[in-house]
Amino acid sequence: MPFHIIRHDITKVEADAVVNTANPKPVIGSGTDSAVYEAAGKEKLLAEREKIGEIKPGQSSYTSAFDFPAKYVIHCVGTFWEDGAHGEWDILRSCCRTALALAVQLKCKSIAFPLMATGAYGYPKAEALDAAFREIGRFRLKIKKTR
Repeated sequence: MPFHIIRHDITKVEADAVVNTANPKPVIGSGTDSAVYEAAGKEKLLAEREKIGEIKPGQSSYTSAFDFPAKYVIHCVGTFWEDGAHGEWDILRSCCRTALALAVQLKCKSIAFPLMATGAYGYPKAEALDAAFREIGRFRLKIKKTR
């Protein structure tokens, strides 16, 4: 599976699954979360998200993508950045792991990730990118070994 980094509006990326920077509770937030809901159809996506209920930081769940150009939206909850000494790194890496695991479970051939928790949650972009690189790299090695 090729790995590409692109700077693009995630609502325009064609992938089997798109990861949403979700809120723990089923509400529409700002930034990427709001854009994903708008692209998918707010009422339909929110109704499905409400069926899931609360999602803990570092965990992921999924819904249909509805009007979005994807099959699934994987809702993943990041963490607020405090100072890096409160488990933020582990939670963000767990976001990537759980989202990738769901993509495998759903038999997705492609997945698009935003830079998790770097907006309203204030996570430093360089650290968030490093966490994503490490987890995606581990995932790719694991997949390669199973083939």
